[in-house]
Amino acid sequence: MNQDTLAADTLAAVEFDELTRSSFILKGALVAGSVYGAAAVGPFVKTALAQTGGGDVEILNFALTLEYLETAFYVKGQTLDLSSEVMSVAKELADHEQQHVDALKATIEKLGGTPAAKPAFTFPITDQASFLKLAQTLEDTGVSAYNGAAPGIESKEVLGAAGSIVQIEARHAARIRLLNKVNPAPDAFDKALEKAAVLTAVKPLIKA
Repeated sequence: MNQDTLAADTLAAVEFDELTRSSFILKGALVAGSVYGAAAVGPFVKTALAQTGGGDVEILNFALTLEYLETAFYVKGQTLDLSSEVMSVAKELADHEQQHVDALKATIEKLGGTPAAKPAFTFPITDQASFLKLAQTLEDTGVSAYNGAAPGIESKEVLGAAGSIVQIEARHAARIRLLNKVNPAPDAFDKALEKAAVLTAVKPLIKA
């Protein structure tokens, strides 16, 4: 398992109870990741957010929706029969993601925006193996999504805050990979996706 061979079935099976603009872009990012790999998510998100023209609040609401998803995932994981080590990681990461949610909501409100509503999610996880498999996929995808969103941020303060979150998300990804006995950093760089492929993936998902 590596960053370029994501589990398309598990990503595609993550469901949202409703698709707001932010969750619509996130769902599209998951689809892009399932088809092209985690490295494709950043360019997808960058292009999708550029088309919305919503500025920093729009970008932060996208990040908030991603953090909602990750929090819900790790909370759901705690209902499974996990080893003591994996359960400890699930609890710790759920706490981190909830802190990210709280920080993003506060920042959005400080900017005069309205935080995106929390969707309900459905995850295809039934045991520790499926939990760890999807955790790796979501963490790799999440880091790439943050990297894709960052170039569109206008405020240096907001960019700094987002950067502090993505650093932790990258450490989460490494921690999950170690639990999966997978090399946390097999390559020096993420492989870029050709712009044409990104546009092909975005076109049916993003309204003009």
